[in-house]
Amino acid sequence: MNHSKHRSNESIEDYLETILSLQKKLGQVRSIDIAHEMDFSKPSVSVAMKNLREKGYITMADNGYITLTETGKKQAEDTLEKHYILSNWLISLGVDKEIAQEDACRMEHDISPESFSAIKAHINSISSKK
Repeated sequence: MNHSKHRSNESIEDYLETILSLQKKLGQVRSIDIAHEMDFSKPSVSVAMKNLREKGYITMADNGYITLTETGKKQAEDTLEKHYILSNWLISLGVDKEIAQEDACRMEHDISPESFSAIKAHINSISSKK
């Protein structure tokens, strides 16, 4: 695996996930909101937003508000779903909530679609038997 490409994808997913979460919480999102949420500098976030815009994941209005494109929203929703399912799964296995959240954050970027689908199907089959 190309490690620098992996890091780039992980960063993109983290930003998109944060934008989607903030949109749900605040309605409208600006770079400063993302900087505060992620505890990053405003210049770092500005560079990232330029990158996300160039890749077609976001649009930015003249007033500075950021909107996810359909592609960006899909990617963010997929990442959030992985995070939610993996963290809840780990918690159900007895892992401390904070550790489960941290581990899920790392796992959501590395897990293959096949493994995630298998975990999700397993969790759903257990839930449907209850």
